[in-house]
Amino acid sequence: MNIKKLLPILLLFVSFNFYAQGESMKEKKEQIKALKVAFFTTELDLTTNEAERFWPIYNTFDDKQFELRHQKMKTYMRRMNDGSLDKITEKEANTFLAQIEDTEEELFLLRKKFMQNVRTILPAVKIVKLKKAEEDFNRKLLQQYRNKGQKK
Repeated sequence: MNIKKLLPILLLFVSFNFYAQGESMKEKKEQIKALKVAFFTTELDLTTNEAERFWPIYNTFDDKQFELRHQKMKTYMRRMNDGSLDKITEKEANTFLAQIEDTEEELFLLRKKFMQNVRTILPAVKIVKLKKAEEDFNRKLLQQYRNKGQKK
């Protein structure tokens, strides 16, 4: 499996772990958001004007993306882990796959709309750097999560 496809899935599992921790999830999400802002600001070298216009759009996009993944994927993961996959019919599996594909399409369309909006604010070079910064940040977050798990 391609690492670019695997990373969102791994991040999904990380977000489920945060969800399972109740109120501390909100705190962790806020901590992650603060770290992300600092990381992106450094990596993108945003001007004050760019930052003022970029962050509200990015935060809205990020929140919607989180909600989509969290709400819908949680349902999918529950279904995959409840032991019923061994008893699933072909028709049910096709329905399940269609639901997953719909969610992935919603995520794609959300990202596409975000990119269209951000093009009015940032030059193309910074948008490319944003994509790289997102991947680098997610990789670092995942590495921290792994390191934390190994220390237990």
